[in-house]
Amino acid sequence: MNMRANYVWDETYKAAALETDDEKMRERIRVAKSAIDTRLWEMQMDHGGTPEERQAISDALAGLSALRRELEGRS
Repeated sequence: MNMRANYVWDETYKAAALETDDEKMRERIRVAKSAIDTRLWEMQMDHGGTPEERQAISDALAGLSALRRELEGRS
């Protein structure tokens, strides 16, 4: 069973990953990337976050990149 923590940015990432409509997916990817960027900025300001969250962010960014490439391939 996956016991991944519930990060603030995670819901926007999940929404992008699960979206099936290409136009909506583009917007969801943008929103998720923005939420992750905001969290990364917060982590830099207060040196917060855990190694687990940092890895989850890295994985999410890789996932968003893959989604973006897939969309571009269909365009």
